[in-house]
Amino acid sequence: MRRALDAAADAAAHGDVPVGAVVLGCDGTIIGCAGNRREADLDPTAHAEIVAIRQACAGLGSWRLEACTLVATLEPCTMCAGAIVAARIATLVFGAFDPKAGAVASLWDVVRDPRLNHRPVVVSGVLAQHSEELLASFFRGHR
Repeated sequence: MRRALDAAADAAAHGDVPVGAVVLGCDGTIIGCAGNRREADLDPTAHAEIVAIRQACAGLGSWRLEACTLVATLEPCTMCAGAIVAARIATLVFGAFDPKAGAVASLWDVVRDPRLNHRPVVVSGVLAQHSEELLASFFRGHR
């Protein structure tokens, strides 16, 4: 989670909302790591989770991340939650809850919907205060 928080801080440095994500391989090594890049890339799909998943898939040479863990500083949105399910990620770990757009617990629970073909294990609240402080600081500077 600390590496994801570093990626979130990097995102804030270039004007993106400070959200970071890391994908860990089955042996615990980092195979994808990114912060939000929507502003930097002018791409609405360049959320930290999506960018990190793309890196991990490219590194493994497969779209299936079945034995992998995704660690995100913020509860994933619907797009990212769908990508987590589609990539067959085994475990999702996230920090802060997102009451405005969270699709893992706050507004919806996309990743554990029994109608879908894959449901990762979810661990929430990891270093949540650090993520919340980073987000609050960013938005204070933009108001």
